[in-house]
Amino acid sequence: MTTMDADTNGGTAPTAARATPQPDSDHRGDAQTVTDNAETSPAGGPHGYAQQKDAHIKRLRRIEGQIRGLQRMLEEDVYCIDILTQVSASTKGLQSFGLQLLEEHLRHCVADAAVKGPEAIDAKVQEATKAIERMLRT
Repeated sequence: MTTMDADTNGGTAPTAARATPQPDSDHRGDAQTVTDNAETSPAGGPHGYAQQKDAHIKRLRRIEGQIRGLQRMLEEDVYCIDILTQVSASTKGLQSFGLQLLEEHLRHCVADAAVKGPEAIDAKVQEATKAIERMLRT
């Protein structure tokens, strides 16, 4: 079952209907990183995105709908340039989401590390730099 959400251009994009949450296999314990700690921050949760979580989920569902639309376009033999236009829109949506998440990380996690001292801030800045490098490679 799908629903329709308004996209950023005023149109609509199909999104997946909400499914019952399924337990996921979280493998964070496999490789420890700087962000793997049980400590929470006073700014609304353990992560910078905590206050915007519902908006982020809605946005990702919209992007998911765009990807499903790509699948349908292929099944329906839509003209390749039209499909490439949709690929571009989906890619821009993910990039925009990533940048917003990065900004929230900098405002919340890096700022919190600054209070904890130079070692903590160095670790968070290095972590953010690596994330930016990964985003630029795409």
